[in-house]
Amino acid sequence: MPSRRDLANAIRALSMDAVQKAKSGHPGAPMGMADIAEVLWNDFMKHNPGNPDWADRDRFIMSNGHGSMLPYSVLHLTGYGLSMDDLKQFRQLHSKTPGHPEYGYAPGIETTTGPLGQGITNGVGMAIAEKALAAHFNRPGHDIVDHNTYVFLGDGCLMEGISHEACSLAGTLGLGKLIAFYDDNNISIDGEVEGWFTDDTAKRFGAYGWHVIAGVDGHDADAIQKAVVEARNVGDKPSIIICKTIIGFGSPNKEGKEECHGAPLGEDEIALTKERLGWGYGPFEIPDDIYAGWDAKEKGAAAEAEWNEKFAAYKAEHADLATEYERRMSGELPSDWQEKASAFIQSTVEKAETIASRKASQNSIEGYAAALPELMGGSADLAGSNLTLWSGSVPMRKQTPDANYINYGVREFGMAAIVNGIALHKGFVPYGATFLMFSEYARNALRMAALMKIQHIEVFTHDSIGLGEDGPTHQPVEQTATLRMIPNMSVWRPCDTVETAVAWKAAIEKKNGPTSLILSRQGLPFQERTPEQIASIARGGYILKDSNGTPELILVATGSEVGLAMEAAEALSASGKNVRVVSMPCTNTFDAQDEAYREAVLPSAVRARVAIEAGVTGFWHSYVGLEGAVVGLDRFGESAPAGDLFKEFGFTVDNVVKVAEGVLA
Repeated sequence: MPSRRDLANAIRALSMDAVQKAKSGHPGAPMGMADIAEVLWNDFMKHNPGNPDWADRDRFIMSNGHGSMLPYSVLHLTGYGLSMDDLKQFRQLHSKTPGHPEYGYAPGIETTTGPLGQGITNGVGMAIAEKALAAHFNRPGHDIVDHNTYVFLGDGCLMEGISHEACSLAGTLGLGKLIAFYDDNNISIDGEVEGWFTDDTAKRFGAYGWHVIAGVDGHDADAIQKAVVEARNVGDKPSIIICKTIIGFGSPNKEGKEECHGAPLGEDEIALTKERLGWGYGPFEIPDDIYAGWDAKEKGAAAEAEWNEKFAAYKAEHADLATEYERRMSGELPSDWQEKASAFIQSTVEKAETIASRKASQNSIEGYAAALPELMGGSADLAGSNLTLWSGSVPMRKQTPDANYINYGVREFGMAAIVNGIALHKGFVPYGATFLMFSEYARNALRMAALMKIQHIEVFTHDSIGLGEDGPTHQPVEQTATLRMIPNMSVWRPCDTVETAVAWKAAIEKKNGPTSLILSRQGLPFQERTPEQIASIARGGYILKDSNGTPELILVATGSEVGLAMEAAEALSASGKNVRVVSMPCTNTFDAQDEAYREAVLPSAVRARVAIEAGVTGFWHSYVGLEGAVVGLDRFGESAPAGDLFKEFGFTVDNVVKVAEGVLA
């Protein structure tokens, strides 16, 4: 039987070989953390290579994602569908093994990591999901939700501010199933971190309320095993195991140095390293006894079979709960979802309320949440302004895991990455919320949601200069346009209660990417519509007010400016102009419609077009063309009442009419 060090050396060898073949990559972290990975995966990880999506598996995250050859090596060695040829294609076009772990590429990769700090934050989200799901479904004698989330992280993750946001919240919530391994190797790309990172990590995490296991030799299997046992026995708080390691462990000339962090070791150094490690095999060569020592297929199948027996007993005693658990983990919406959602939209039409779209959003949450027990909400300390709470909201606390709402505190970036983790775990439809201006703090996590093509709903309120007196620091100008630029992101800016209800329904039903709901602080007038127009809202853009025959002018607007467009159209019509008003709550969705529909709404023959939106203008020229005009805002706002600001910046009927007449001239 091979020794534990021999098993760990397989990770080191594969990592060195793959990085060398690719002529780029990061061998240092996999070589330094190989012993920790060997103990974790062979002694503790509950997983099944034959079914990477087993619901009650442990989750593993490589937060320091540049060390991607570690999880790739482990997944290959334990028996996942990741071949040696896949490892040889490391960092190559269309491979399963890109430079950083990418969700959906290789089986067993739980999340996309690389932007440091987001992996541990995704892990917090997964642990929150596990804790809430266990409270929702477990019953005495039936612990069907009972798994851990393990995270590897490094100095860079701890330097990123998001790690503070997430780990602070994790301690407060007492996420006992979350265990992090800190690769304390004192090295980053720039060299020894003593010149810029001297935090006392143990005291920092102790202050968060974590269980801290410090001073663990990251190359001593017995010490690592003992630490993991200790961490797993702590149920009321997350644990961090601080492992002192040597980056590039085994390299005679480069271990412990930044030279091995982000560059191949070189053929000569690899040969020396293998000799020093006692690894007498060629590139990408793994002997049978090493494969046998790592193989987890039989053990994994047995673990899942045991869980299946437990679930069968659970189902026999709690049939309805078991069926609901299976539905939620599959991501399917309730069988009566369409019926209830349509009824809510119809009731919204009948109420014909003139209210802020943020309030309409709260009404939508209230209307849909009762039919959607998997809805998991939250806000970054602005629930009273975002209006994200509903009558059935139960905030999660350390002693209240049976929850469906999270008070994220002032942690916008952390919130967005935690929402990603909840979505990746499955079992929930998660949403977060903040002011639109602070989407800037959350943006990279939103981009990651779009990159992974996962469901993630963000409620962004106070969407323009209409928020008024808080001034330009809080008044978004370019944010809506730039969110629209993110591939796979749906951005809805509804104009009234009905469009808001439709937007929420679309967000709940979208499973292949994130959704941003852009909502107003101020009241927006209700718009009358035919049933056909209501049905067309879901297409992202539609004719709200048509002309008599072919229009000579088209006004395109979103959100609070739709009401303005309708008033301007009336004024223009009174002077004999043939005007069409197009409401376009979601440009991304409208762009995805067939050409015939887009042409019917925005006929190419009509060149006179004016777009109206309280934000930057450049985005809209793809809809109005060079001959059209945009009533927008290419500067920052001011501090004043909303009405004064709209007048100051030209969002008035008179100015829209003036601009339209200029286009028609």
